[in-house]
Amino acid sequence: MEFPQQQKPAGDSKITYPPGVKEITEKISNDEVVKRLKMVVKTYMDMDQDSEEEKQQYLNLALHLASEFFLRNPNKDVRLLVACCLADIFRIYAPEAPYTSHDKLKDIFLFITRQLKGLEDTKSPQFNRYFYLLENLAWVKSYNICFELEDCNDIFIQLFKTLFSVINNSHNQKVQMHMLDLMSSIIMEGDGVTQELLDTILINLIPAHKNLNKQAYDLAKTLLKRTVQTIETCIANFFNQVLVMGKSSVSDLSEHVFDLIQELFSIDPLLLTSVMPQLEFKLKSNDGEERLAVVRLLAKLFGAKDSELATQNRPLWQCFLGRFNDIHVPVRLESVKFASHCLMNHPDLAKDLTEFLKVRSHDPEEAIRHDVIVTIINAGKKDLNLVNDQLLGFVRERTLDKRWRVRKEAMMGLAQLFKKYCLHHEAGKEQAQKISWIKDKLLHIYYQNSIDDKLLVEKIFAQYMVPHSLDTEEKMKCLYYLYACLDTNAVKALNEMWKCQNMLRGLVRELLDLHKLPASEANTTAMFGKLMTISKNLPDAGKAQDFMKRFNQVLGEDEKLRVQLDTLISPTCSCKQAELCVREITRKLTFPKQPTNPFLEMVKFLLERIAPVHIDSEAISALVKLLNKSIEGTADDDEEGVTPDTAIRSGLELLKVLSFTHPTAFHSAETYESLLQCLKMEDDKVAEAAIQIFRNTGQKIETELQQIRSTLIPVLHQKAKRGTPHQAKQAVHCIHAIFCNKEVQLAQIFEPLSRSLNADVPEQLITPLVSLGHISLLAPDQFASPMKAIVANFIVKDLLMNDRSVGNKNGKLWTSDEEVSPEVLAKVQAIKLLVRWLLGMKNSQSKSANSTLRLLSAMLVSEGDLTEQKKISKSDMSRLRLAAGGAIMKLAQEPVYHDIITPEQFQLCGLVINDECYQVRQIFAQKLHLALVKLLLPLEYLAVFSLCAKDPVKERRAHARQCLLKNISIRREFINNNPLAHDKMVSLLPEYVVPYMIHLLAHDPDFTKPQDFEQLRDLKECLWFMLEVLMVQNENNSHAFLRKMVENIKQTKDAQCPDDPKANEKLYIVCDVALFVIVNKSTACHLESPKDPVLPTKFYTPPDKDFINDKEYLSSEARTVLLTGKPKPSPVLSTVNKALTVPGRRVYNKTISSDTTSNTSTNSQPNSPATKTRDVVTESSEGGARENEENPVITKKDDGKKEDTVTSDLTTGASTIPKPRRGRPPKATPSPLANEKDGGAGKGRKRVAPAQDSAPSGEEPNSIKIPKAEDVTQILDLQR
Repeated sequence: MEFPQQQKPAGDSKITYPPGVKEITEKISNDEVVKRLKMVVKTYMDMDQDSEEEKQQYLNLALHLASEFFLRNPNKDVRLLVACCLADIFRIYAPEAPYTSHDKLKDIFLFITRQLKGLEDTKSPQFNRYFYLLENLAWVKSYNICFELEDCNDIFIQLFKTLFSVINNSHNQKVQMHMLDLMSSIIMEGDGVTQELLDTILINLIPAHKNLNKQAYDLAKTLLKRTVQTIETCIANFFNQVLVMGKSSVSDLSEHVFDLIQELFSIDPLLLTSVMPQLEFKLKSNDGEERLAVVRLLAKLFGAKDSELATQNRPLWQCFLGRFNDIHVPVRLESVKFASHCLMNHPDLAKDLTEFLKVRSHDPEEAIRHDVIVTIINAGKKDLNLVNDQLLGFVRERTLDKRWRVRKEAMMGLAQLFKKYCLHHEAGKEQAQKISWIKDKLLHIYYQNSIDDKLLVEKIFAQYMVPHSLDTEEKMKCLYYLYACLDTNAVKALNEMWKCQNMLRGLVRELLDLHKLPASEANTTAMFGKLMTISKNLPDAGKAQDFMKRFNQVLGEDEKLRVQLDTLISPTCSCKQAELCVREITRKLTFPKQPTNPFLEMVKFLLERIAPVHIDSEAISALVKLLNKSIEGTADDDEEGVTPDTAIRSGLELLKVLSFTHPTAFHSAETYESLLQCLKMEDDKVAEAAIQIFRNTGQKIETELQQIRSTLIPVLHQKAKRGTPHQAKQAVHCIHAIFCNKEVQLAQIFEPLSRSLNADVPEQLITPLVSLGHISLLAPDQFASPMKAIVANFIVKDLLMNDRSVGNKNGKLWTSDEEVSPEVLAKVQAIKLLVRWLLGMKNSQSKSANSTLRLLSAMLVSEGDLTEQKKISKSDMSRLRLAAGGAIMKLAQEPVYHDIITPEQFQLCGLVINDECYQVRQIFAQKLHLALVKLLLPLEYLAVFSLCAKDPVKERRAHARQCLLKNISIRREFINNNPLAHDKMVSLLPEYVVPYMIHLLAHDPDFTKPQDFEQLRDLKECLWFMLEVLMVQNENNSHAFLRKMVENIKQTKDAQCPDDPKANEKLYIVCDVALFVIVNKSTACHLESPKDPVLPTKFYTPPDKDFINDKEYLSSEARTVLLTGKPKPSPVLSTVNKALTVPGRRVYNKTISSDTTSNTSTNSQPNSPATKTRDVVTESSEGGARENEENPVITKKDDGKKEDTVTSDLTTGASTIPKPRRGRPPKATPSPLANEKDGGAGKGRKRVAPAQDSAPSGEEPNSIKIPKAEDVTQILDLQR
């Protein structure tokens, strides 16, 4: 080893040791070396830089201590003491070290570095010396001497590695501080940090190392914070080479760049000032996995709690947001997951995220739509202020998602928010109000067809909206005020939910009753039918059938199980008892060794639906108490956000609904006393609901509650005589339902009312007519004869056949209920009385039924003005047409009367669905649908919906189509579920509606010119409107069956007028159009028909073997027009309102027939009686009651203007154009009730679309408004 030439005192080359220290050589023992070195250490410790004499004196000793003997000594104590001496030597001789050889300096510092490893063991006896060594080196910055060495980096790397390896949780703050001082001085005072040295720091930030040594991570973190200004450049250079230049070989940490960026950002964003733009470059990489990695990284950086990166680096933020629309699914998914943290940690960025989340909420990937919901709901659960209304709107939309998993997440998320903020009020009333729509939305979902949706709504209601775990009083308070706050549709949905659950309880009860009967084949068949119906009310109907069969088998074998189930569905079962029963049944069906039991899960679904978890006698009592408090004014109504009147009314409505499903729970004197108080209230709705509750629940009042009976009877009598019409109806039914001496009670009402009838005071007639009608319906044997006299002498002769007052001639086709004249209201109730009287008698032999049907037909033919004195207003005529049409339809539901309704009367009834008044069409269609869907009306009435193809209002056509779909679905389901139904296929099979439809269309008053292309196209539209729904599937070769049926009709004659060649020709033309449609829409219709169709003899004559009709009634030109939709060449004015046909689309706008009348004036003003139009030229007016541009919506602001216009039309234009007499001619036999003039056609009901009779077939009146370009565009759009 070379020692440097030192300045020595003259003549002295010996090593001078401190006093008392003998020479230290290799010849002495280690213990002696240690003993002597301790004294040397003490000497150097006591020296300072100003001791020039001592420095010179001990210079040779300093050089000697750097010899190989000491640096390579195997004894660690020796090495430690030497290192301490060397550290002091660097301190004493600073700034110049006594060692000038670079190699020697390197050896010395590497030696010292190795000794620092002793810091690891803080419990070592020598730890204080190790600490002294570290402190000395840090304080003097001894390692800075190494900057002059060429390979100083090796020393620094070794030092950094050593310090990071020895740091641990037993070290105090001073140790860490000295380490930081030592390392930071090297970084900050050097010329730069090499990659290798940077790696020794950064490696401690990698998650794997971080978890191994948290102290090393903290040390590195603090070091980087302290040296951020110096080290940032080196870090930037490293990431630039790896990220931009792709040089992964520059460092072993290249594969951890994204982890490092995240850690560095959390330490100090300034460390990455130059790195962030490089990430923007990476976000646009062509490699999807690389983009995914960058997105994951940036998601953490932007989402970090205190991160300001989004505001500081907007270009990077915008570029990152663009990844929400990335083509790579995992990238979009990761972006959406990030949004949750971002919303929670950075509410200010919600605005930026909203638009991107909106797009992703409609993402084609189910997982992404699902995560959008999770993101928004998680943020909302943390703080509702974090999610705006728009974000909650996205969740609301997804409750109708096509995928069950997404719908379920959305519904459950909203339910959790509702429970937290609305039920528990965790964020105050203002926040609860913000999401008050959730309760309505969740219940609206009950309208969906999926049984999974319905079951989830029931679960949400039981667990989140009105938690069944609450005590009874709290639970009923929740229900009471929830019901008061629900919108109309939500209330209907909740009522339907209870109805379905009650129906299912009834099915289970019937199943248990069958188990009590002796085994037989009939019993087994009946059981099977019940099980199939129950299965349809459970998820996954296929599996549910198997599991229900198994459950039924278990029930048959286990009597205790049957007893438990019987208790559960008993009307007297309490909520607590229900929970015990469910638990016991579940326990019996649980198999411990089976981790998943789908059978048990299915049974749980059933039990959840039938168990009375909310309502029992105690619950009803609690509800009644709440109602009493609202009546007394002591309730918390205002605090709950409802007025006392609303609370009372909705509370009674709630009790009314529950009286249907849980009648037994109401039977208590306290409950009935409260209901009697409600009967005395001024609110008509409240009293009506109270009467209905008595009607539903009061069967035992007469025998067990005499005091209630004596109080109730006079009240019911008073309501039946002088209450509202609804109260009167309920009062009569209540008396009939709960009293044994009902005949006496009803007679006491009937006699005074029948004597007091006075047509001159119509406002006092309505309630008596209602009461008399219902009495005659409920007790026909007792009151049929007296009613006949009333009907003949008063109802028909005095009331219906007389117009005492003059109606309002404002030209409106419909007015609100309040504006209808009392006389017309009385006439409407008189019509209903006739129907109820006949339904009570059910006698087809009586002449009364035929007379009534002729009366109703005459009212339709005369457009509602039975006397034709023109005293009655147009709106009142609309009411009477609707009442007459509804009356015929009601009578048709009774088989004895259906048989005597003639085809002409059926057609008149059906044509009401094309009435000129929008509301008449709307209400009639709803009544028709409700009767059909309950299978109350004969199949022929389903054909009436085909006429809806002519309706100019898009919403009405859409509604009619939905009605068809529902009715056809129900009929097919009924046939499949009822083996006995196969004997009645002619009256049930939907395909059998076609003969009725063809006959109806052949007698359509608009079908006057058999070869007119426009009328043929109308026919095609009507036929396809029905056939499209029937031909959705070719079940059992039904297309061939339809073809065969139509072909068979062509071989018959019209039974309505078999000898009329024109009528038969029209029938055959409709058949040809129907065949044309079937053949062009189906490739399977030419196959062999599975059955020979049966035609209704009421409408068609039996086939004549000598009659063969093989004639084609459609010309080739007509077929071309029907196929291509191209109109024949014609002048501009004759084509402005024709259909703009787009191939592949169905045309919805209507053509104008030459013989139709109009509801539009010659000046295109609404409401003029001068002309009536079936068509609204453009679809721009197709919005609900907006069609009442013809039928004006009643608003005070516009009434004046519209009436002025009508007056002008009436005075200037009406008299110049003769009003056409429309509709079917009356029967040959004159009606005793309808007047005919000159033997001509009577006036039929007006159709929706207009044209003058005088207009030629190829031309339309010049008064028709030519559509603008935008109108034409809208027609095209609506054809999609």
